[in-house]
Amino acid sequence: MGNFFISAFEKLVGVVVVLLLLAVVGGAVLATMQPGGGGILAALGVLVVGTLYVILIAGSLYLALGIYNNTKRTAEAVERLASK
Repeated sequence: MGNFFISAFEKLVGVVVVLLLLAVVGGAVLATMQPGGGGILAALGVLVVGTLYVILIAGSLYLALGIYNNTKRTAEAVERLASK
């Protein structure tokens, strides 16, 4: 049952990252098209800051998954050593 939740979380993280990237691109397009919105400079700002935000969030989520996987592998290795 635990494996189901971990694999579902991995898939969810992938979907969230894609949705966040689409939101950043959409925000940049909206910043360009808004009257008095700042034009290209504002769109570049949205792209840069939004991309950094997505990298931060995705990195944190994938770090948590990596910690889980490393802990699981370590526990399995310790169990193999203990059984010898």
